Amino acid sequence: MSLVKKIGVWMDHSKAQLIEFAIENEDIKTMSSPFTHEQKEKTWGKNENLMHHKEQHQQAAYYKSLAEAIKGYDEILLFGPTDAKHELYNLLKKDAHFAKKVIDVEDAGKLSDNQQQAFVREHFAKKIIRF
Repeated sequence: MSLVKKIGVWMDHSKAQLIEFAIENEDIKTMSSPFTHEQKEKTWGKNENLMHHKEQHQQAAYYKSLAEAIKGYDEILLFGPTDAKHELYNLLKKDAHFAKKVIDVEDAGKLSDNQQQAFVREHFAKKIIRF
């Protein structure tokens, strides 16, 4: 019997908290989008079209790095306050590495680290009870 690896990803368009689900404690890692507010203001004055293109390119790189970070997990929970979780979900569904993985998407507001951990624990605990 192999151990099923589970992870929760609280995310918005600028950062993500990766919370590995474990019975005893959760391991949390933070990843940030390379397109910062400072970069946005810097390029805004130059050319709006250039800024939009740069933002899209860096957002795609952010999602790709998140996909790489969660590739080794069997069950994935994407949650957060923005549409970023749906954008990442759509990207993952096109990736063959995620074809046999269970990916859930849930809405959640701005949460503290403790609230994020509790959200992940409750989500996966409900799934264990159902099976």
